[in-house]
Amino acid sequence: MGTKVLERFPAGAPRGSWTAEEYAARCRTEGRPATVVMDLPSDDFLVVVPVDED
Repeated sequence: MGTKVLERFPAGAPRGSWTAEEYAARCRTEGRPATVVMDLPSDDFLVVVPVDED
């Protein structure tokens, strides 16, 4: 099982990870199991959901 990136948020933004966390929370209320991860090479917070690779 892999993941799909729904949205990217720069880590250096004034609000930090909160924007990504708020977006993920909205996705979860819509029924998508979104989580926030940090992509160190790009210095971005990523909102991801699992995808079936079959």
